[in-house]
Amino acid sequence: MSNSVVVKRVGAAVAAAAAAFAFGVGTVGASGDAVARISPVDTSCTNNGGHEPGGQQPTCNNDGGLTQESENQNPAGHAPGGHNKG
Repeated sequence: MSNSVVVKRVGAAVAAAAAAFAFGVGTVGASGDAVARISPVDTSCTNNGGHEPGGQQPTCNNDGGLTQESENQNPAGHAPGGHNKG
């Protein structure tokens, strides 16, 4: 076997290992639980007309007639694909 074939095979093995970790194989902890957690985060409040009241914070404070809007987010604060509504 020539050196270039060996280099290609080793490179392919390293690339496969890197891809496996990039796709989440390496993100499972020792207990078997996933490290990243998806959790609901309050994003806004809306009134009956579907608008945000002026000066309203992301979390409704039990004000009458307001609906809490939330979004599922990962620890980085992004909504992963397929997990966009809570």
